[in-house]
Amino acid sequence: MKDYLAENDSALLQRHALDCFDALWNAQLAAVDEPNTERDGWSEVFRLELEGRGFFIKRQSNYFTRSLAHPLGEPTVAREFRNILRYQRLSIPSIQATFFGERRLAGECRAILVTRALDGWTALEDFLVDWPGRDADQQGKIISACARLVGKLHASGLRHGCLYPKHLFLREQEDMWEACLIDLEKTRRLWFGWRDQVRDLETFLRKVSIWERGGQRGFLSEYLRISRSPGSLPLWQERLGRRRAYKEQRH
Repeated sequence: MKDYLAENDSALLQRHALDCFDALWNAQLAAVDEPNTERDGWSEVFRLELEGRGFFIKRQSNYFTRSLAHPLGEPTVAREFRNILRYQRLSIPSIQATFFGERRLAGECRAILVTRALDGWTALEDFLVDWPGRDADQQGKIISACARLVGKLHASGLRHGCLYPKHLFLREQEDMWEACLIDLEKTRRLWFGWRDQVRDLETFLRKVSIWERGGQRGFLSEYLRISRSPGSLPLWQERLGRRRAYKEQRH
């Protein structure tokens, strides 16, 4: 795959001589956290600041994921990059890619994904910390923004696959709340229809249990309206209940 460089960011990276694979691979930057070494390779994330704009650089070496399309494996950032472009084509709000590149040399596969930092956005999990202290109007707008985003995702025929509050970001714009998604590596099509939708929804609603019954009901009602999913609210609540019971039995 040819290196990708977003047109809107190319001039900025060029001014700092960071518009190619080797420059981004060799740049001396502070790591965000410890390297991930679970897949017989390594993956590490760095923060980059350029003229007041923030980016995250993910570098990987032999850090593979396998699928039917790639039985021998491919870098996890390659799958994430494809999904970022897929979300963009479908107008689903998500992180934006600035650069992607891959190199194979002497038995090593290196890959880089650069994304724009979501400066000015806040993860939903941070809002949940003091959720009871927020006024009802703000709570309702945040719940509605989350429901609209997940509804649009599923209406587009995709499931996130890892729908946790830390992967959904929000910001307030002129009394309106916007939401977007990150960590798109596990996104895939809704091959199993409503069953895949329920998997996403059950994971998400279990993690936002602090919303209690009224908030979760409001989320699900708005979600069903946006996603245009057939079936009544009670039917979907029943499906979610069965999924939750199944997962509890497994544990």
